[in-house]
Amino acid sequence: MTATTEPSRVTAGDTITWLKSLPDYPANAGWVLGYTLINQSSKKTITATASGADHLVIVPAATSATWTAGLYTWVSSVSKGADRYTIGTSTITIDPDPTAVASFDTRSSARKALEAVNSAMETYGNKAYLQGYEINGRKQQFHSPSEFMRFRSLLLNEVAREDSAARLSAGLAPLNQIRVRFGPR
Repeated sequence: MTATTEPSRVTAGDTITWLKSLPDYPANAGWVLGYTLINQSSKKTITATASGADHLVIVPAATSATWTAGLYTWVSSVSKGADRYTIGTSTITIDPDPTAVASFDTRSSARKALEAVNSAMETYGNKAYLQGYEINGRKQQFHSPSEFMRFRSLLLNEVAREDSAARLSAGLAPLNQIRVRFGPR
């Protein structure tokens, strides 16, 4: 089944398809639907083809494979001869092609930060708060041991929430579930 609205998220390297119905600008009356995807470093154009009165958008896998991952703004417009009208705008996230990357770190930001904090604790012991930690060029310094431990607790809670959500989506019981039994044993 072909989608009837623009996607908000796609993966580079996938075939991307949707069918757009525009009663005021039917394709069989000569209107052509086009999209421009743009961000700070890239600009992509997509032209739909007629499918009766509707506009069929197909981006082949080979084309989307060349797209750079990131957040893009898209603008859609219709044109016919010298006339052009902007009809929509929104955003789309292009995810990297997981089959095309050499390695892929699936850890969340919270898990990466927690691992960095734990590593600092192992390396520096009770002076870890003085060292702070660094991830991808971003440094975090702390002014006291309690501030450091409060931050670590926040990260532990966030990672626990992520783990529980992952378990729920896999059909398992969350980690924080407490079972209570009432009555005689």
